Amino acid sequence: MMERKPAVQASRSPAGRFRLWLNNRWWCGLFLCAASFLAYLPSLRGGFVWDDDSWTTGISALLHDTSGLSAMWLRPTALQQYIPLTGTTFWLDYHLWGFWTLPYHVENVLLHTLAALLFWRLLQRLDVPGAWLAAAVFALHPIMVESVAWITERKNVLSLVFFLAALLAYLRYAPWVMGDLGRARPTNSSTSRLTSQRSFFYGLAFGLFICALLAKPTTFSMPAVILLLCWWKRGEIRWQMDVLPTLPFFVMAFGLCLATAWLEKNHLGAQGRGFNMLFSERCLVAGRAPWFYAAKLFWPDNLCFLYPRWHPDVRLWWQWLYPATAAGTLLALWLARKRIGRGPATAVFIFVGSLFPLLGFVNAYAMRYSFVWDHWVYLPSLGLIALAAALVALAAEQLRTPAMTYAFAAVILPALAILTWQQSGKYSNIETLWRTTIARNPDAFLAYNNLGYIYLQRGEVDQAIPYLKNALEINSNFFEAHNNLGNALMRKGRLGEAMEHLKKAIEIAPDSAESHYNLGNALLQDGRLDEAMEQFNRVLEMEPDYAKACNNLAVALMRSGRLDEAVAKYRKALQINPAYAEAYYNLGCLFDRQDRLDDAVEQYQKAIRFKPDYVEAHYHLAMVLGVRGRLDEAITEFQQAIQLKPDHADAHGNLANALVAQGRLDEALKEYRLTLTLVPGSAQAHFRFGEALQQQKNITAAIEQYRETLRLDANHEGAKQQLRALGANNP
Repeated sequence: MMERKPAVQASRSPAGRFRLWLNNRWWCGLFLCAASFLAYLPSLRGGFVWDDDSWTTGISALLHDTSGLSAMWLRPTALQQYIPLTGTTFWLDYHLWGFWTLPYHVENVLLHTLAALLFWRLLQRLDVPGAWLAAAVFALHPIMVESVAWITERKNVLSLVFFLAALLAYLRYAPWVMGDLGRARPTNSSTSRLTSQRSFFYGLAFGLFICALLAKPTTFSMPAVILLLCWWKRGEIRWQMDVLPTLPFFVMAFGLCLATAWLEKNHLGAQGRGFNMLFSERCLVAGRAPWFYAAKLFWPDNLCFLYPRWHPDVRLWWQWLYPATAAGTLLALWLARKRIGRGPATAVFIFVGSLFPLLGFVNAYAMRYSFVWDHWVYLPSLGLIALAAALVALAAEQLRTPAMTYAFAAVILPALAILTWQQSGKYSNIETLWRTTIARNPDAFLAYNNLGYIYLQRGEVDQAIPYLKNALEINSNFFEAHNNLGNALMRKGRLGEAMEHLKKAIEIAPDSAESHYNLGNALLQDGRLDEAMEQFNRVLEMEPDYAKACNNLAVALMRSGRLDEAVAKYRKALQINPAYAEAYYNLGCLFDRQDRLDDAVEQYQKAIRFKPDYVEAHYHLAMVLGVRGRLDEAITEFQQAIQLKPDHADAHGNLANALVAQGRLDEALKEYRLTLTLVPGSAQAHFRFGEALQQQKNITAAIEQYRETLRLDANHEGAKQQLRALGANNP
């Protein structure tokens, strides 16, 4: 960052008046807000993308009531990371608008804009030239899109707002801020009031810093930033005035950083294959990353959600150029501080220092896919952006052409806004995001896997399999792709191949509950009940609240004839997830099997309550109601099943039977005809149709149906008896 001397009086030239407008008009901030919203407009209609479920649909159990909110704050592993303040915002969003994504995106853009305005105010407070330009560049730069358009990165935009607000509050406390240094010493009468005010702002800064850490711990760098600003302003750091007040900030930052590192490793799984690197290899990554980010900030071309993962090799001399030149640049700026000022060194130190935990020395889960991510430079970028804007503004002043700054802005800001518009459009839906990623990074195995998973979720298994195979061709040790491919092959009935991939997934990641669950499903489908139960029990050992594993274990127990144990497991699954429609349905089937028909009706009705389009629940409820003699209700349920699935032959046939029982023969005959259209080879359907025709006194047509029944099933005794009673010969 650079610094200028305060002007004696504002210029009366047009450029001077424009500068006053930029610095003092609140509605200029509204203009910046409007420009940000226009730039991010394509992303506002976007839905949830990768990892968003970890903060929304995937944690619905935590979002329902205050017990989930308490768990976010009191149980460090309740969320992916211990950032309960961010979790609280998602909890509030759920209660305000459920999973309607538009408000989530609007909030992210508002927070980003607020961060830009606070950045502007901070630079003004520090008297950094080009403050308005730096804020505008930050607001409209396309590298920020990943933090703003990706709902998951609420933690980034929220934490930066608190980070900047905390710095501004600290500047009201600290005596070294430009503007305070030139003021007269306070009189004795005002000393007490000034001390009280400073104490208030110190406490406010500390509270806001804690909020920033609880929104995302990557804001840990604030106390170090404070000391760098002290050095920049005065050329020295004093122990009592500067260091001592920041010690509580350092303690909080250090504690939460340690907790975050532990959670990344032990909760998210940032260890093992992909993270076993030598220290020298980590140095290569750490030296290359700052240059990568700096290049993307100054020339934001070919931005990608997932960049290729580098392959650090200590034997390649050219890879050592990155850390060597990075260290050389820092040293050169330090040595040149007396000639060019301390501002450039301060800005670059802030940039590199804020990046430090994301340079590869500490394991971060996302590094298994790439060593660099756009959202990781969101906060660190402030240093370089402020430096660049200050250099432009100072160059304009040195050349005595203030209009140069505005001309620069007139060119660069619209260009950045257009790039941001284009980049934010990539977040309009998850499929677009992954296809764009593959186009820009053909080796993005995660993108192939996740695109295949999208097709798998849609039931388009044939389309999913090639993408999953592509993921494994690029990375044969990617256990998620093995798991998903095994799941896809299982749905195709290719159980042997499916189990091979699922066992490989477990070999790579033994603690993958989902892989054990899917292997259990394949074994269950293959009739290997004991082995299936072993897998489901393994899942429940790892994740006791895995409701689907509990449900499928109950299915295996039921097929093994262990009905009481099955009932207990179904009830456990429903205790974990009270809205689990499939578990209600399965429990209803079990009660139906035990002739506990009233209990079966209750469970089917609950399944329908939580899943109104559950065809089989409607059908089986209708069957039980029919047995209980509640024909009107049974007919309604059959009709509902048919409405949901018009080609449900059994529903048509049994609806016809129920209509016959009520004497509604014309309606019944219509349903029998529909049934035979769907299953023309059903001997029983022809027989029932014949009975209805016989009741309608249409004997010739009835005889024809009985004869067709015997043609399809020569041993059908009912058809033989009816033909004998009618005096007709067998065909």
